[in-house]
Amino acid sequence: MFVPSVAMAPASAGATRPGRLRRKPQLAPYLYLIPALVLLVTWIYKPLVESFWLSFFDWNLIPTSPKNFVGTENYATVLALPELHQALVNTGVYVLAFLVFSLLLPVAIALLARRVKGRAKTVYQALIFVPFLITPVATSAIWRWLFAPEGGTIPAIAATFGWDIGNVFRDPALSIWAVIVIVGWQMLGFGVLVISAGLAGINPDYSAAAALDGASNRQITWKIIVPLLSPSLVFMGLMTILLSAQWTYPIIDIVTQGGPSGSSTNIYYLLYQFGFRNFDAGLAAAAGTLFFVGFGLIALIFVELTERLSFHDN
Repeated sequence: MFVPSVAMAPASAGATRPGRLRRKPQLAPYLYLIPALVLLVTWIYKPLVESFWLSFFDWNLIPTSPKNFVGTENYATVLALPELHQALVNTGVYVLAFLVFSLLLPVAIALLARRVKGRAKTVYQALIFVPFLITPVATSAIWRWLFAPEGGTIPAIAATFGWDIGNVFRDPALSIWAVIVIVGWQMLGFGVLVISAGLAGINPDYSAAAALDGASNRQITWKIIVPLLSPSLVFMGLMTILLSAQWTYPIIDIVTQGGPSGSSTNIYYLLYQFGFRNFDAGLAAAAGTLFFVGFGLIALIFVELTERLSFHDN
């Protein structure tokens, strides 16, 4: 029987083995990043470098005026200013006060909202979140009317209890607390939104299993829900520390202008005064650089502690 032979084609000398295949670099994914990188460099890193460079000069913001190199004199001047010390103390007060509005009250409100069912829950959460959507200008106008010494709702209510609060925005002892109330009222909705989102991500089976084991509602809240909510709490704590001065800036500028006698100012408003009221760009740049380094260190420490403080539901 004749069996035809099958000729095997010799391997081509130019053929490449599978293990030696080389892929051409894919440039398309990196091209999509170019617009974002350009904007990031243009609006973040370039001004940051320019601000650091400007902190070594004395300049009054007039383009035709020369920039006089003064070295580290601006830094020494900033650190010696009593206004800076007062602004730092006020910023610390703002941070501690806003922790109540961003952590304690949102947790209580979010836990209470879980008991509301149906459409009423959506309406309840929306009413709390609405103040966050109001612009600072409108917010300031509303609260200036509420705190008006003559005809204001809040002074009228206080008068029924025998308290004469007067003009709180011109009282050195009350102006900072008036700003705290206004900003806290506005930012409460954001805190409730974040905490509610964290609660929605917790598996209800944990609470159900604990209830079957005889755990009370209080034990379930403090030993199960709150630990599982820790990532959201840590996030809100970091946001409060880093952004408290930014949240209060527009309200301070519209309502109190940092006064009276600097009693309600903060570090952001101090930068504005240095740069655009005193026209001292070098001093403002030096103060901004110091604040950037300080908040950067706080952020690094906080991020480093995040994994140790947070309890993740795996």
